[in-house]
Amino acid sequence: MNVSVPKEVKVQEFRVGLTPEGARALVEAGHRVLVQKGAGNGSGFSDEQYEAAGARLGETAAEVYGEGELIVKVKEPLAQEFGFLEKGKILFTFLHLAAEPALTRRLLDCGMTALAYETVQLGDGSLPLLMPMSLIAGRMATQVGAFYLQKEQGGCGVLLSGAPGVRPGRVVILGGGTVGVNAARIALGMGAEVQVLDISPARLSALDTRFQGRLRTLMAHSSTIEDEVRGADLLIGAVLVPGARAPVLVSRELVATMQPGSVIVDVAVDQGGCVETSRRTTHEAPVFEELGVLHYGVANMPGALSRTSTYALTNSTLPYVLKLAAGPDAALAADPALMLGLNTRGGEIFNEAVAASLGRGEKPVRRRGPEK
Repeated sequence: MNVSVPKEVKVQEFRVGLTPEGARALVEAGHRVLVQKGAGNGSGFSDEQYEAAGARLGETAAEVYGEGELIVKVKEPLAQEFGFLEKGKILFTFLHLAAEPALTRRLLDCGMTALAYETVQLGDGSLPLLMPMSLIAGRMATQVGAFYLQKEQGGCGVLLSGAPGVRPGRVVILGGGTVGVNAARIALGMGAEVQVLDISPARLSALDTRFQGRLRTLMAHSSTIEDEVRGADLLIGAVLVPGARAPVLVSRELVATMQPGSVIVDVAVDQGGCVETSRRTTHEAPVFEELGVLHYGVANMPGALSRTSTYALTNSTLPYVLKLAAGPDAALAADPALMLGLNTRGGEIFNEAVAASLGRGEKPVRRRGPEK
């Protein structure tokens, strides 16, 4: 199969869909790999490395998309890429369609097969392709929040570790999944006072055991969220409903009660955000102030740590890319986790959460076999 890797066009997205090692594995499996020139530069991979791995180089996005049967990316296609999306091709990338109605409509109109990394789900409920990026985003969230708490950045001037005789900063994390756990890990390492809120007693119990009581775990009732958010120096939104829009847990009115100069890092922003005042930002202009609170809403946070992120992503996606390249219909039929990754095909939506989030009455195709 022809596997194509275009250069990412999202603002300051430095990751690339495959490492040179990943390209070599595909070539060794008998596939043809076409990489757009310069696609790996932001992650420290030269064109020469891809050529040494057996890949060919393409000059333009039109050439790379045009030749590809399987398109492997990192982020969802932007409007300037919509013209490259065609029926008969397979797109494998992060899609976040619940927050991307225009892209969803384009995929439905052109009939393209699109699989989303973030909805590939194992039988135990885990998300193997989202997990490595969530891990990095979680660790980065605390790091970013600590930076913007500095007074010269517009923050309230709180050091998360505190100082002798001075209380540490208070970090409140909404969600105890992969993002939340890793945000908590870094916050505790910095010496912060950490609270994690979640709706699952079992998850909170696991967190308490894992961190040996060094953080507080609380059930995410409305009243508890209100009490904790008001006193937060750093609020991290780490809520996830696979494939669906993130629930809004923090209202505009509640944000207005936070202390001036506190910071919100809404990692859920790529699924719409769990804070009402959140909106997407970019690495070029990552923060904005609303109601006296700094908001960080970069939807591709791991793109800033591109080399680490690209290696981590390829390590997880490559086994699935190899399956799809060997035969997409057989791969989908044989792998329930990959089938859950199927979002659109032949003008229909296959993911229930995506269909519900769009609110347009589309009914998902339920577990129908792949097209022949």
